[in-house]
Amino acid sequence: MDIILLERVAKLGQMGDVVKVKDGYARNFLLPQGKALRANATNIARFETDKAQLEVRNLETRKEAEAMGERLDGSTFVVIRSASDGGALYGSVTTRDVADAATENGFSLDKRQVILQGPIKELGLHSVTVRLHPEVDVTVHVNVARSPEEAELQAAGKSIQELAAEAEAAAEFEIAELFDEMGAAQEGEDL
Repeated sequence: MDIILLERVAKLGQMGDVVKVKDGYARNFLLPQGKALRANATNIARFETDKAQLEVRNLETRKEAEAMGERLDGSTFVVIRSASDGGALYGSVTTRDVADAATENGFSLDKRQVILQGPIKELGLHSVTVRLHPEVDVTVHVNVARSPEEAELQAAGKSIQELAAEAEAAAEFEIAELFDEMGAAQEGEDL
């Protein structure tokens, strides 16, 4: 199906381009979302008359997105999740979780604007792309931790594996001290 793009669509084209796409993609996504029109004589004429308005509206939304992007770029959001001792999450952090964390911090984000390369299934700091406008992408950081205290430690640069190793070493030291004390007490009883 031939369509006219009403805005820039990634990997497809710029506003005003007439492109050929699969029928399902056009019917189920581009047309209902208002991103395109069917390419026929009536719609081409309509696009030509509305082109100036569409360009002005696109420019305004792009400027708004760039302004928000300047404030949002590089921000870090904390997401608290339960996880195993090794740092594997019970579940995963989704686009909705990232959008909700951003909204809690005063940014108006929709889950459709958050782009994850794959599900986040481990504790730690993760970089996530946010598409504010078809031409404006920013990167935010998501700090996934089991508690706010752990999130602060991760933000300071410590990894979950380092924290687990330190806790294990401290526990082994305490056990060794306890056995040393029990051994010294038993030797005192034997005398």
